[in-house]
Order: sequence, then C-alpha cells, then structure tokens
Amino acid sequence: MSERTPEYLLLNGEIVPFAEAKVHILTPAFKFGASVFEGIRAYWNAEEEQLYIFRLDAHTRRLHQSAKIMRMEMSELVHQLNGKTIELVRKNDLREDCHIRQVLFVNSIRRSGLTQTGPVGTFVAGYPRGRPFTGKGDEGIHCCVSSWRRISDNAIPPRIKCGANYQNARLILLQAELDGYDGAIVLNEAGKVSEDPRACFFMVRDGVPITPPVTSNILESVTRATVIQLFQEVHGVEVQVRDIDRTELYVADEAFLCGSGFEITPIVSVDKHQVGEGVLGPLTEQIRETYFRVVRGEVPLHPEWRTPVY
Repeated sequence: MSERTPEYLLLNGEIVPFAEAKVHILTPAFKFGASVFEGIRAYWNAEEEQLYIFRLDAHTRRLHQSAKIMRMEMSELVHQLNGKTIELVRKNDLREDCHIRQVLFVNSIRRSGLTQTGPVGTFVAGYPRGRPFTGKGDEGIHCCVSSWRRISDNAIPPRIKCGANYQNARLILLQAELDGYDGAIVLNEAGKVSEDPRACFFMVRDGVPITPPVTSNILESVTRATVIQLFQEVHGVEVQVRDIDRTELYVADEAFLCGSGFEITPIVSVDKHQVGEGVLGPLTEQIRETYFRVVRGEVPLHPEWRTPVY
C-alpha cells in the first residue's frame, strides 16, 4: 500500500508536528501492549470536492467498548476524539483516500505499570493510503489455512482491537508470507473458520454469502456489518451467519475478505485449491461496487455513515 508521512499528528488532544509526537518507552502501552485502536478509512469524492470519513461513529463506539473491556479510564480527551480527528485531517489538508488511526493507550510510567488503568493518552494519525495488494486487489489474493490458532475470548478477546492481540496476527502472517501466500485464514479453538487476522471472511456457496458468527473469535467488524446490511438492502440477498468448516473453503464458489483496510478483497485460492473459477466472482464484484459507491457518497444511501471533513 502507498503511504505518505503526515505533517501533523494528534497527541493527547494537541496537534503536533510529526517529529514531536513522542511517548515514553516505560509506559504500559510500550511495555505490555496496553493500547486499543481503530483503523478508519476516509474517501475522496472528486466531484463534490469532499472527503468522507466512513462510519466514524461506529468505529468510535467500538473503541470505547475496547477500552471498557481493557478497564481503561475514560477521560474527557477520549470523548473529544472525533472532533479532534476531523480537525487533524483538515490541518493536514488531506484531499485523497486516506487511513485514520485512533489510539488509546495507558500512559503511566509507574513501576507497577502492568495493572495501571490510567491515565489514558490519545493519539490520532491520518495519512494517504492506497488500495491493498496493489496489482492484486482486483485479480484476487492467495491464502492458506494457518497452522496457528486464533486467540480466544477467554484468553485475549479478538472482538476488540487491542494492540497486544496483533502478536497472534504477526505469527500467522509471517508464516503465511514465508510460505508464499498473500493472506491466511485462521481457525478457532473448535477448528472452525475464524478470519484472516486483518480482515473478516465471507464465502459464497450456491449463490448464498456466508460468514462466521461474532462468537467464532472474530473482530466485531464495522465493515462486516456494513457488507451484511448492503447485501440485504441493495442486492436482496440474505447472508448466512454460521460456523464454517475448513473443507468448505475448498469447494466455495467465491470468497473474499473485508475490513476498513482491506475493503473488499477477493480470494482466488485457499491452500492452492482454486476458489470457484479462480477469478473475481459475480457476487463479490457486485458487493464491492456497491460498497465503493456508498463510501464515496456516489449514491444517497446511508448518508449517516459518511462524515464530511470540509
């Protein structure tokens, strides 16, 4: 993905130059991964000369839920985050598709930092970011089923975006890359399909889109919920939410990953088994086209999902 360093960042409620955004290395955020975050997309509509942040409120709600589960103290700074995020994007004068990262982190430097719940610092970055898998995003990516297992709700809950969770993701994805794959589908403790650790999973069998339930140790994804709703409202297709066996991946007609970063990314093979015809499938193509028209404000559907920056 193409990224460019922003001129300004937001740290603890203040917009500061990029080089001045610093946090002490003795914070629990650095030592123990005591942070939660959101990855949000914003889309440029050239005709309207407007940048739309997609589903900002839904992402912030999940950020607050993550902080609650992690027992983080909620300060006034946290509740001001959305307004400050818009202010930061304007300050950087971003007028192209971009990625926004909101972070809450435990900012204490006490020796007993492992159990500290506050004070909680805030950090926001916004920067240009292109489509995932440049050159492959339209054709489709190749995935494996990982030999690693997904973290579980009773250990370190994947339904929230906690920084420490992503060590599980690193192990999964480093192995997948070494083995020559673009992504990895990971199974949960019950041996059922969970997700790629960066995005949620959908497959299509006999014309029916199917996705694992939120109880399959997946992130409670904003994009997944959006896709389910758009399938029904725009295409008149009901998504089945159920457990998925590993071998179903090998006989699926279509498959794709979805997430704020991944958007809608088709999968054309799993464990070197071709998915369907080995190309972008018709339902995947339809929902992807709908998704991009909605996020850019090219259709009037769900204006409440788009927060204008300018």
